[in-house]
Amino acid sequence: MKIAVVILNWNGSKLLERFLPSLLKYSPEATIYVADNASTDNSISVLKANFPTVQIIENKENFGFAGGYNEALKYIEADIYALVNSDIEVTENWLQPILETFSNEPTTAIIQPKILDYKNKDYFEYAGAAGGFIDKYGYPFCRGRIFETLEKDTQQYNDDCDIFWASGACFFIRSSVYKLLKGFDADFFAHQEEIDLCWRAYNKGYTITYNSKSVVYHVGGATLQKGNPKKTFLNFRNSLLMLVKNLPKSSLYSTLFIRMVLDGIAAIKFISQGNFSHGFAVLKAHYSFYCLFSENYKKRDVVQKQTYYKTKSIVFTYYVKSGTVFEKLF
Repeated sequence: MKIAVVILNWNGSKLLERFLPSLLKYSPEATIYVADNASTDNSISVLKANFPTVQIIENKENFGFAGGYNEALKYIEADIYALVNSDIEVTENWLQPILETFSNEPTTAIIQPKILDYKNKDYFEYAGAAGGFIDKYGYPFCRGRIFETLEKDTQQYNDDCDIFWASGACFFIRSSVYKLLKGFDADFFAHQEEIDLCWRAYNKGYTITYNSKSVVYHVGGATLQKGNPKKTFLNFRNSLLMLVKNLPKSSLYSTLFIRMVLDGIAAIKFISQGNFSHGFAVLKAHYSFYCLFSENYKKRDVVQKQTYYKTKSIVFTYYVKSGTVFEKLF
């Protein structure tokens, strides 16, 4: 299988200098690309001077995560796309288990490796951990990470298994499936677009899996810091858009209503804690959602599967029942 490792970059020259060496060292099977999202730093000159074997694709503007990959992948021919954040450190033999799975399991369309914290390598990393799921209302969580609680890696998730979504931090997908699904939804710009893509793949009967034999380390928040209100806005808005596109029609409006009530409670909590900018970001997200509702409703596929969620409410389980460890909950 021909595999292309594609790194989306925006003003990340320091990250490229730091993490490209390990990627080049441990990826002899792959062609390495950097898709630059119209950076204004010295990213391009750094690549040309220090990494001459890396292929460069220059997007004309900053299309965000979703649009940036959509634009760049038009120019890449491969059987498998490995979409890798610029703040990922890979390990030896990280590609072999992934390629073996794709070769042996024809219905597997998307794979996520084990993602550990670069800054604290004994622990899972927030964005993906050991594979993602959602609850009935679209709240994402992972094996190894539920909301703010990160588990230590004691090999408890070394069982390869089917998951609902794979992290965009390190995301493997068959190019044929990516093209069939028309890639990420560019309207999302960034955040939750990988969950939406996985949900659309799931509705079409494809399988998403987690492979523990492939291990990477993720810095996290290198482009948009966790405390940035824009991140809050994108997460809340895009989660609602994802629900409109993918929920079963029979439960669409009732589920959306409850989710929006829960979002309102989250906004009140932000404000009560003095995080006014984040509370306002939630309100802004809802306004943007209303404006985009009709357009995104038209994107609904013919089939939406009823069995998409792992639990009814991870919010209730986490905050009321104090269930913080995935392994003990499921």
